[in-house]
Amino acid sequence: MACSVVVLKEVPLFSLLDDEELAVLASQVELRKFTPRQRIFKIGDLSERAFIMVSGSVQVTTIDEDNQVVLLDMPSHGDVFGFASMLAQTPHQTEATAVEETECIEVDLHDITVLLRKKPDAGLDLMTVMGKQFHAAERLVRLRAARNPNDVIEEAETLGERVADIVASFGGSWTFIMAFAVVLAVYSAINVELGSKAWDPYPFILLNLFLSMLAAIQAPIIMMSQNRQDKKDRLRSELDFDVNRRAHAEIQGLAHRINMLHDKIDDVEELVRTPKAS
Repeated sequence: MACSVVVLKEVPLFSLLDDEELAVLASQVELRKFTPRQRIFKIGDLSERAFIMVSGSVQVTTIDEDNQVVLLDMPSHGDVFGFASMLAQTPHQTEATAVEETECIEVDLHDITVLLRKKPDAGLDLMTVMGKQFHAAERLVRLRAARNPNDVIEEAETLGERVADIVASFGGSWTFIMAFAVVLAVYSAINVELGSKAWDPYPFILLNLFLSMLAAIQAPIIMMSQNRQDKKDRLRSELDFDVNRRAHAEIQGLAHRINMLHDKIDDVEELVRTPKAS
């Protein structure tokens, strides 16, 4: 479906174009309609085209290393999505799906080349689009960095592991020490006071047996809790490593795309200057 000049005028990316240039662009681009839940493009698709929101709603998502769907963006009117992959001619790293009845302007690399030849200043708008995508990646990294290792471990912990943590927490507190000291003092005082009638006369052999049994049970339970603490520390370091790796990959990819955009703008500027020089 052909796109009208009126629709293009409302797109910030084309705000610097005059009516004649908008008319040329309108004859090249297409207006596409998508039904609810229709996939516009998926991860791994060849990125020959980018899309500009006109109306409706679109979700741009990706899959992280935990195989979880992560919402990257919900473009509003005039926003561009799929642009970086189209410019770099690399497969899409994201998936775009229409949430409701949606209209988008479909733009390919040739359309952008024609636009830059006629209006080199529009390259600044393209840089703005790249900047928005860069900030979206930054927000994603901050979101993933906020994962709490304690919450991740609690999702898979068993009843025995929770009991071990409670026993270790209580056994290493002053409450336990003071209460245990009071029980020992009362137990010893009663048996001393009863003398020959005591059920556990001095040197309190039965008490020693109970204490040995308690230590034999308590020690492995505390070790279980310490092992869980080691898992938490290891998970914290793994999450930090994953966040750093994601940030490194995102920054490298965006830097590569921005460099390609600079190169294309420089090429267009050369084409614009060449006729003037001759």
